[in-house]
Amino acid sequence: MLMAMSLFVGSDTLMKLAREIYPAGQALAVRAIFAITAGIVLVFLFREGRHLGKLLKPYVLLRGVIEGTVALTFMWSLGKLPLANITAILMASPIIIVVMAVLLGIESVGWRRSLAVVVGFLGVLLVIRPAPENFDIPAIVALISAILVGARDLLTRKIGSDIPATVVTLSTTVIVGASSLGLGLFETWQPAWRLETLYLAAAAVLVTIGSVLTVIAFRSGDIGVISGYRYSVVVFAVLVGYLVWGDMPDAWAMAGIALIVASGLYTLHRQRVRPDSKLQIESGPTP
Repeated sequence: MLMAMSLFVGSDTLMKLAREIYPAGQALAVRAIFAITAGIVLVFLFREGRHLGKLLKPYVLLRGVIEGTVALTFMWSLGKLPLANITAILMASPIIIVVMAVLLGIESVGWRRSLAVVVGFLGVLLVIRPAPENFDIPAIVALISAILVGARDLLTRKIGSDIPATVVTLSTTVIVGASSLGLGLFETWQPAWRLETLYLAAAAVLVTIGSVLTVIAFRSGDIGVISGYRYSVVVFAVLVGYLVWGDMPDAWAMAGIALIVASGLYTLHRQRVRPDSKLQIESGPTP
């Protein structure tokens, strides 16, 4: 999981570098070409081609649509926010899932998780600080992306284990590519014969390998423990953001990041130890 998170940050770093030249839709569309190719290779490498017909299952398609929206909102924000800040905002998704589950009547929570949710959202507010004189549209869009990630992960639980993770990933990649082409109709695309296209190709490879490593991690150990290591992505993002762009979150943002990580880890812990929790992490198609 640590290796996977480092590869995901590497992919985001390359995407952010490419976004300095490419608009969001073009960056996603170009990456999707390479990612779809890698996804098809993985499907047949794992000998799961017989499951390709399940690409059209309703839950798989709906998940892909949500993921496409996540990708567009995330990619737009990525070009405008420090890597550590946007990564931390997305790491609020576990507490967002709890709120959604309560609102939908899926889960009931006690005072411990309720307090963790409040602490987590205080952390988000410290990171984005939506004051009238400091209204940060990219941060708000990143928060919308995090909310959609929560919806995506809740929906993922509805996808049967008979549908391999590689097929779910391929479906998502295709829909993300289609969504980015739609956004591209409203953009001025840049010539693709440049170094940044190599960044996008490398980003596609890194995110694909990272997805495979995530599957291996979840299938090889205690899922509840392994999930906590996802938060290592925040550490990697802070480090890479400083080394590549010289970005370092200020004291308020660092405090917010710490609150988000602490509340998320505690939320995962409570879901793991509560036998009646319907949000216990299950193995299955990897988000």
